[in-house]
Amino acid sequence: MTAASPARQVRTIGIFGAGKSGTAIARRALAAGHTVRITTSGPAERTALVTSILTPGAIAVDGAHLADGTDLVVLAVPLRAWRQLPLSLLAGRVVVDVMNYWPPVDGILPEFETGRPSSAIVREGLPPDTRLVKTLNHIGYHEIEELARPAGHPDRIALAVAGDDADAVALVGQFIDDLGFDPVPAGDLAASAALQPGSPIFGANLGREELMATLDTIRRSPDPAAPDPVAPMPARG
Repeated sequence: MTAASPARQVRTIGIFGAGKSGTAIARRALAAGHTVRITTSGPAERTALVTSILTPGAIAVDGAHLADGTDLVVLAVPLRAWRQLPLSLLAGRVVVDVMNYWPPVDGILPEFETGRPSSAIVREGLPPDTRLVKTLNHIGYHEIEELARPAGHPDRIALAVAGDDADAVALVGQFIDDLGFDPVPAGDLAASAALQPGSPIFGANLGREELMATLDTIRRSPDPAAPDPVAPMPARG
């Protein structure tokens, strides 16, 4: 799969989750000039108390209104909580899944113990016309800010972007570029197993060429979804 040119520009994003990953993404998006709407499990007033400190400039909203007027929506909640989100409101939206399955944190979630990529399972729980894209999950939350670099910088790292819809992948790729990383299309959503914990790219912080070469090696391996139980996992939140 190759990414097409996005038909529109990313201007406004919505983020479900004001934890460490969600707020790091929000701060980078704000720095890039985007409008950021963010929500937590509580009312907007409670979310505003958090965002005023952690993400000044972001707009705190209720979950029922998060997707209104957004160009893309980010799912940055613990995976155990994703079914509690107002998923029906994501119909027709471009949605970015940055969640990982963390049994020590989430507990054992049987639906994610099948060996299938977690995003494939999340996709099945979303409205049929939701365009889901996987990215930003193979980098530590603190690195989203620490490793961001302007385009063309020699130390700029790349992030893999996987999804079934080429236009959605291109739009999210533009957003990744805005955040300070080189986007690299990684294949369809089934290929998002290569972005999960245990993958050779997970926590590796590779440049564009290195990431492309590693993804190609994963595609050629007999079982690209098989995790390495000793692979290090970057801090998440």
